[in-house]
Amino acid sequence: MIEFLSLKDVNAEYAVQLKEACARVIDSGWYVQGVELATFEKRFAQMCGVKHCLGVANGLDALSLTLRAWKILGKLQEGDEVIVPANTYIASILAVTENGLTPVLVEPDEKTLNISPALVRAAITPRTKVIIPVHLYGQLADMQEIQDIAAEHKLLVLEDAAQAHLASIDATPAGSWGDAGAFSFYPGKNLGALGDAGAVTTNDDELADVIKALRNYGSHKKYENIYPGVNSRLDEIQAAMLSVKLNYLQSNTGSRRVVADVYMKGINNPLITLPLDKKTSALTLESHVWHLFVIRCEARDELHQYLANAGVQTLIHYPIPPHKQKAYSDWNSLSFPLTEKIHDQILSLPIGPTMSLADAKVVVDACNSFVGRG
Repeated sequence: MIEFLSLKDVNAEYAVQLKEACARVIDSGWYVQGVELATFEKRFAQMCGVKHCLGVANGLDALSLTLRAWKILGKLQEGDEVIVPANTYIASILAVTENGLTPVLVEPDEKTLNISPALVRAAITPRTKVIIPVHLYGQLADMQEIQDIAAEHKLLVLEDAAQAHLASIDATPAGSWGDAGAFSFYPGKNLGALGDAGAVTTNDDELADVIKALRNYGSHKKYENIYPGVNSRLDEIQAAMLSVKLNYLQSNTGSRRVVADVYMKGINNPLITLPLDKKTSALTLESHVWHLFVIRCEARDELHQYLANAGVQTLIHYPIPPHKQKAYSDWNSLSFPLTEKIHDQILSLPIGPTMSLADAKVVVDACNSFVGRG
């Protein structure tokens, strides 16, 4: 079986360094908010081209604490509207509702599956205060257009960059386009910890100062609490692990792009829609880092089973759109036709930095041999 992604294989490449980093932290006797965190934050901020990186417990907290900080700073208030993609992972929306804000769901662009700038513009009301573009599957949203819309209407922009580490447009990286960026370092991400972890990136000194306190019980100084904060700290061991893996992010991204290029050039089954135009080279496309390689097929479930029978593991990201989840039962009657069609058709092929070209070609051949019931 060709695994969708083997985290064991991914981490085996630098297992010695990871163990050394872990031992270093154990021997230091300092496990929270120490040198390892400060070192990783500085390096990741530099990679993203921003002044500040603030490590937090996970990607959801990165989103939620940013919105919470803006409320504290008086930039948001209860009930304000936040525009989010209808086809995102539910975390993007959980962060909004958790803060007493109102999500406004917007359909994506059918070619990129990222949020449609034209529909963002159409969704703006006097209550709109924030746009959350999600760089879905590792491809940057149309950030120049979104930034122009935000500037015109004086809106905040919070990038959900959980899947887009190192993606960029015109050498401007994910996490540096908006007023803030939220990253996840969940183990399966392109830059993954060995547990949960996340970070906020920003050039805003005031925002960074508030988030730094919020993540630590609302405190800058021990036992002095200036905000009703939370415990959302990126611990020293995970920070040390991430520092090791950050050394390999560039080369691992290159490996993903090679696999994606094999898929883009090799898959020619008319029943399968590729994520980009075949004329676009995945090797040179800086805006996409291929966290996932997501195809579309009207006979998705049949293709999913066919590939499994051929020894290819595939996953669905994601089978149920947020507005159809029980968690948001009040929205279940809403209709987002494109989003619903996408969720019924998408299928993620195996991709990762340790995947061999031989395995990639097996996947291509299996996709091309699929004929469906017809």
